[in-house]
Parts: sequence; structure tokens; C-alpha cells
Amino acid sequence: MIKVNVICIGKIKEDFFRAAVAEYSKRLGRFCKLAIIELPEGKNLREEGAAIIKRLEGFVVALCVEGEKLSSTQLAGRIRELCDKGQTITFIIGSSTGLSPEVKQAAHLKLSFSDMTFPHQLMRVVLLEQIYRSFMINGGGEYHK
Repeated sequence: MIKVNVICIGKIKEDFFRAAVAEYSKRLGRFCKLAIIELPEGKNLREEGAAIIKRLEGFVVALCVEGEKLSSTQLAGRIRELCDKGQTITFIIGSSTGLSPEVKQAAHLKLSFSDMTFPHQLMRVVLLEQIYRSFMINGGGEYHK
């Protein structure tokens, strides 16, 4: 079973976000071994970046506004390719101040969900939903319309 890591800066405070993360984590359990790694906010991006880089594994995807925009089916295709290779996938969600240049440079793919800015807690839910959607697309499920 493929391993998917989601490295996040900060903890989720709101119950409704925690419930959504728990739901998608449960759903993803059918498809992958999911690990959500919460790191504390640092004094600056460099400190946060150093903590993130220590945890990187496999194919690294950094979520950042200047990244490549993919459709859900394109993301599913990328995930399918990595699954076929048996490669661990690590997604990174930075803090409210973003990601350090070192983390972005270490990424194999910089991914943008939008030109808009989202709270990093909400982004965790959106990312997990899209990973779940990718597995459903790849499995021929009816979830994706």
C-alpha cells in the first residue's frame, strides 16, 4: 500500500476542520497509508523549512501559489504514476507565511490550487479531499463527476 505523507505547519484548532480531516483520513485508509505530520510554527520561514526538510520522503509536492495548476484528473494521473512506481508521496502545506525557498527547491512538484489565498487549516481539508478524489478517479469510482 502506498504511503502518503501530509506535512503541515501548525495544528487545526476548529472542530469542523478536525472532523473533515478525520473523515477524509478514514476514507483514504482504503487506498493508502496516510500520515499527517504536524510541525510547530517556527520563528521564521527558514526555521520552519529546516524542520520540514528533515521529514521529506519520496516524491515531494509543495503547495504554493506560484505552483502548477492541475485539474483533478491530472492530479489523479500523477498520483497513479507514483503509485505504479510504489513511491511515497509527501505533500507540504506551509504556515500562513508560506514555505521557505529551500522547501520549494526540494520539491519535485510545486502545486497551486488557486491564485487565491486559503487558510492553511482549510487547505488541509481541500488537499485530503483531492487526494481522495484522485484515488476514486483512479479506481473508477463514482465520486468524481
